[in-house]
Amino acid sequence: MTEQDPGVVYCSHFAANRANWDDRATLHEASGYGIAELLASPTALTKDVTDDLGRLGDISGLDVIHLQCHLGLDTISLARLGARRVVGLDMSPRSLERARELARRAEARIELVEANVYAAREVVTGDFDLVYTTLGVLCWLPDIDAWARVVACLLRPGGRLILRDDHPAFMAVGDDTSHGLTLHEPYFQRHEPMTWENEGSYVETPEGAAPIAHTRSHQWNHSVGEILTALLGAGLVLEEVSETRVSAWRRWPDLMGPCEEGYRFTDPAMRDMLPLQLVVVARRP
Repeated sequence: MTEQDPGVVYCSHFAANRANWDDRATLHEASGYGIAELLASPTALTKDVTDDLGRLGDISGLDVIHLQCHLGLDTISLARLGARRVVGLDMSPRSLERARELARRAEARIELVEANVYAAREVVTGDFDLVYTTLGVLCWLPDIDAWARVVACLLRPGGRLILRDDHPAFMAVGDDTSHGLTLHEPYFQRHEPMTWENEGSYVETPEGAAPIAHTRSHQWNHSVGEILTALLGAGLVLEEVSETRVSAWRRWPDLMGPCEEGYRFTDPAMRDMLPLQLVVVARRP
């Protein structure tokens, strides 16, 4: 890696995030995280993959890589859809340790690779028909242009990217909603990250579960324009850009409630006020 590579420039931030996600892996597994539902049936799929079935289409016989796979639940789901080869990549060794055990229990044929996403092309052999990455992924990456180049070089000609993530406008709104939805974080990317100290995660902490010990994490927000321009600059062709009114998690418990698609604002007047997810499909010519 060169001196300007994100893996070197931001190595201390990545080290803190890796430790934080090692702790999150334990907490997420203890919270349930949809694991029992996925293991209950050999045909069960995660909600994220189910939501993307129309975009995925028939992936039987295709080569798929799932970037930032965490516990590997979506990775297992992609294998269940008949992909020929499925690779899950994540930088957290504890996440992958748990993912390997879950894959064993699910009898899923997947490869799991420990690496920073920026090093994916260096550590994974072969080209892919699909790069899949969802949710809460881009905020952990400081250099969106470098990420887009990694995606492009993983894809063979005709291969696709499917990205589903929290909308950057959703990320810019603060956690404190006592005075309504107000902007607290940058919408546009900055060199210095947003740094957080938090003993919990985006799941409810089960009773008796140990809090996160490595509480510090670093995040970067990327505007929609930055994301799309990065993909275009990497040579990809955009096929879909859509925004949703639902979220995969209940960020503001006082304002949001469950619905069939995930979580949405309970006040109907608010449902058209803020995009909650961004979905992008792009293809390598």
